[in-house]
Amino acid sequence: MEDVVILEKVYGDRSGFLKLERKLKSLLGELDVEWKISAVTKNWVKVSLSGEDEEISANIIREEFGEVPYKLSAVKEGKTYRGRFIDLGKVGYGAYVDIGIFTPRPKDALLPLYYLKETFGEMPVRQMIRDFGWVDNLPVEVVVTKVEFGAREVELAFGDVQLKRIKTWLSDGYDKLFIAGTISENVEKALIKTGHGRDVKRIEELGLMETLLVLKKDTQAPGIIKEIGPLLRGTEIGAIKFR
Repeated sequence: MEDVVILEKVYGDRSGFLKLERKLKSLLGELDVEWKISAVTKNWVKVSLSGEDEEISANIIREEFGEVPYKLSAVKEGKTYRGRFIDLGKVGYGAYVDIGIFTPRPKDALLPLYYLKETFGEMPVRQMIRDFGWVDNLPVEVVVTKVEFGAREVELAFGDVQLKRIKTWLSDGYDKLFIAGTISENVEKALIKTGHGRDVKRIEELGLMETLLVLKKDTQAPGIIKEIGPLLRGTEIGAIKFR
């Protein structure tokens, strides 16, 4: 048997398990392999494979979804990782990102306050989180800037592509919603049911259970949240507002 812990999480309404099952069928359908999906530490998803083609299947899955680093000793300075915001707003000295470090014990990495202030200007972290629409589990690409193995501390900066995206999100004049905790198909259903599909300029899947809605110029985020929020129970919604 071969196990792969992929760079996706399932939480909230857990609809991600069904969507992932469909994705795996289309990826591995022709191969001689069986698989089982489960959630492990901090909701990361493990795919357990068995059969004649388990090794090739594991490589296909790694290629498609990526794999968590798992060990602190595997984390390298200067390398880019895909992680998830976690416990946002609980501390004032930065923002934590879970990049999938499980051993020697689970450990989140830190985007330190000094880095966030240098990058985005002088404001408290909690205001940054609110104004930028950040929510727990939002996927982000980060670069490891420092690893202290003794103290088991890991410091981060945003990757160049991620930083450019964040700055575009904050400057293009379109209100946005970040919805975490359900699959994008459920977000689309809520938009159609409330008649707000016409108010959305673009829908983007940021992860298995994380969706970005870019709203049209004359559409304001709070109004859309009020309408679709009750249909998306168990989700967390963040907003970038320009008015």
